[in-house]
Amino acid sequence: MLKQVSIALAAGLLVAGITAASAAGMQSSSPTSKTPKMSPQASDTLSLTTAQQKMAWNDRHGRAAEQEMPSGFNATVGATVPSAIKVEPIPSTAVSNVPSLRPYDFALVKGKLLIVNPSDKRIAEVISG
Repeated sequence: MLKQVSIALAAGLLVAGITAASAAGMQSSSPTSKTPKMSPQASDTLSLTTAQQKMAWNDRHGRAAEQEMPSGFNATVGATVPSAIKVEPIPSTAVSNVPSLRPYDFALVKGKLLIVNPSDKRIAEVISG
């Protein structure tokens, strides 16, 4: 009799465990569960196509004033933008047209659109107008 009770108890625990695991699995895979979306991270390099560069150039139109090039600064990929240059968030229109620009900032300097990694102020892309 004791053996039958032990078997029944073990079977009951097994069924309870399966039910709980199944419910947890269904809950995590339900369409209403919210999975955190990973935001794209800016890096120090960005490879835009010619079409994306053109869209980015056109979308920034009227968004930022052209700035002078500080003495000794060379606007190239990998260079750090000096504090004398005002860097701004990428316009939402540009992000809509070129989603890979979302995590970046930009500056317009001497006819060049600088796409800047906001975390370290390094130029990831230079677009000439």
